[in-house]
Amino acid sequence: MPKVLSIISPLYRAENTLGELVSRIKACIPDQEYEIILVDDASPDNSWHEIERLAEIHPEIRGIKLSRNFGQHYAITAGLDAAKGEWVVVMDCDLQDRPEEIPNLHKEAQKGFDVVLARRVNRQDNFFKRLSSKIFYRTLAWLTGSQQDESIANFGIYHRKVINQIIGMRESIRYFPTMVKWVGFRQCSIPVTHAEREEGSSNYNFKKLFNLALDIMLAYSDKPIRLTVKLGFLIALTGFLFAIYTLYRYWIGEIIVAGYASLIISIWLLTGFLLITLGMVGLYIGKTFEGVKNRPIYIVEKEI
Repeated sequence: MPKVLSIISPLYRAENTLGELVSRIKACIPDQEYEIILVDDASPDNSWHEIERLAEIHPEIRGIKLSRNFGQHYAITAGLDAAKGEWVVVMDCDLQDRPEEIPNLHKEAQKGFDVVLARRVNRQDNFFKRLSSKIFYRTLAWLTGSQQDESIANFGIYHRKVINQIIGMRESIRYFPTMVKWVGFRQCSIPVTHAEREEGSSNYNFKKLFNLALDIMLAYSDKPIRLTVKLGFLIALTGFLFAIYTLYRYWIGEIIVAGYASLIISIWLLTGFLLITLGMVGLYIGKTFEGVKNRPIYIVEKEI
């Protein structure tokens, strides 16, 4: 195991699982210098009080409470900024990411890899969660033009040089797996056992997944703009061919009065296309506007 190890877990509604999470992490890590960073993303339950209680018992625990709910990947960023370890583990708090896999991840990293990702085998999520996740990752792969593996999420071990590069990326839209993929370095994945959720359900519903995919698309891809340009050329070509066909029918005497139907169809089609184009450009401008404000990525309310 590394001399210094940082284990980061963003949490939300994790009051009843934190105790077991900490005890299992401590049980699988030998006697060494390490820290457990628990980032409370403004949970509505008593998660922060549980962090305070555990921190009094276990000096390895560092707690960070955000001022409001910023989102999972912003909470991960807060943990990365605070981490001191040579190696950093990122894992969820719901115990579906098993702490017992941490030694296996590090063992694989010693073969010369800077990033070792956990590839979940036989996911224990319900049918809707698996289906929505599959749709999310396939849509994301198509929109961003990059390969996405639905069996890989945040769980993994990362070398300090990788973390330093990710910390340096201060854009306002955060998605940890894509950032890891973008920085590069030597990466691999190993199969891990995926556990059942101890309690509750995932906080990612279809609406949140859709909004996340939209944010990632706008932050990491210009494919929608390219598709809009291609569609514009297609409509222009179709209109040109239709104009030639109409002139031909006029010259041979088939058209006496201009067709009302073709006029209405053209108006509706072109108006719809213009609105789609303006809306797509507006989304990019809106995200650019958010970025140039240069607001902090997250705000820390308390630390312990």
